Amino acid sequence: MKKRVTVLGSTGSIGTQALQVAQRLGCRITALTAHSNIKIIEEQIRQFKPALVVLYDEQAAQDLKVRIGDLPVKVLSGLEGMCEAAATDTDLVLNSIVGFAGLKPTMAAIQAGHDIALANKETLVAGGSVVMREVARCGVGLLPIDSEHSAIFQCLQGAPPDRAVKRLILTASGGPFFGKKSVELENVTPEDALRHPNWSMGAKITIDSATMMNKGLELIEARWLFDVNHENIDVIIHRESVIHSLVEYNDNSVIAQLGVPDMQIPIQYAITWPKRVESNVKSLDLTEFGKLSFYPPDCETFVCIDACRHAIERGGLVPAAVNAANEVAVDLFISRKIGFLDIGRLVCKALDYNLPGAVDNLDQILQADRAVREQTLASAREIMR
Repeated sequence: MKKRVTVLGSTGSIGTQALQVAQRLGCRITALTAHSNIKIIEEQIRQFKPALVVLYDEQAAQDLKVRIGDLPVKVLSGLEGMCEAAATDTDLVLNSIVGFAGLKPTMAAIQAGHDIALANKETLVAGGSVVMREVARCGVGLLPIDSEHSAIFQCLQGAPPDRAVKRLILTASGGPFFGKKSVELENVTPEDALRHPNWSMGAKITIDSATMMNKGLELIEARWLFDVNHENIDVIIHRESVIHSLVEYNDNSVIAQLGVPDMQIPIQYAITWPKRVESNVKSLDLTEFGKLSFYPPDCETFVCIDACRHAIERGGLVPAAVNAANEVAVDLFISRKIGFLDIGRLVCKALDYNLPGAVDNLDQILQADRAVREQTLASAREIMR
């Protein structure tokens, strides 16, 4: 039977590729959501004919209703609408919403009993313990789409029953500023930061790659996805983005997953798991690369990696805090209100905010997120003076 798939965040980079993959696999699209891109989602509606569509922006949703008035499609808006789409009857919910906004829809999908294909790393960064508790309670599958976590997931498929994992190794491209020191990054522009050497991604994720916050977030996500202590998760710079991540077992054997840098591979694996099927992604020819390079990360310049490691070490709401601070800081940088290095400064400052030690429920996470955003904006105003 062909899977029914809901795509949250369907107009972004991952969402649009997910729809291409789903179409090639013969999947039926049950629901689509986006923030406000009417043009792209209307094209998707007419092509894939979902029963339910949600735009987060209420005015955009009203405009969409008029534009697709000739189609039998239910149109909703807001976060409640997003959660309804996540919970609607389907086989798989693919969450590619950008940022913390993806957390509540993920929880709605889990509580509705749906398997999740997760491209929204902030779900586990901010809500790790709460989300994984619900995954276990509801008995649903949680399948990673990030290329690094998909690689680890694939490398673990051949693990023995006790897993015998010694270490997870996340690879990072190093972004556009690899090799540069802080003094060289004081005056970089958003345009500079958006020039990723290997991947085509949305603006927020590309900026996160430039600061290497992306790798810090992935470290936290990996801790929850694979139940591995952060001390047993390493990061290495691999400029070619051919090895997507590695697993070291307790006999010191290391297994890696390789492929051309194309997100359709992890997207397809999440949809078809545990099966593998043919794809239209280019076959990897290692002779085209000649050599593969590896370097340690420069955590003195790219401070966000260690900030995230400190956050998961301290636990509780601290990971949610660094994530919230980063989202605010990235928006301010893209708007040219703060400098590039200010992103890392604001993320590190979030480690010092006074937050409750334990996390028991989703409301606590939401409250902490709001509080840290306000505090980060206040700190940013001091920078902008």
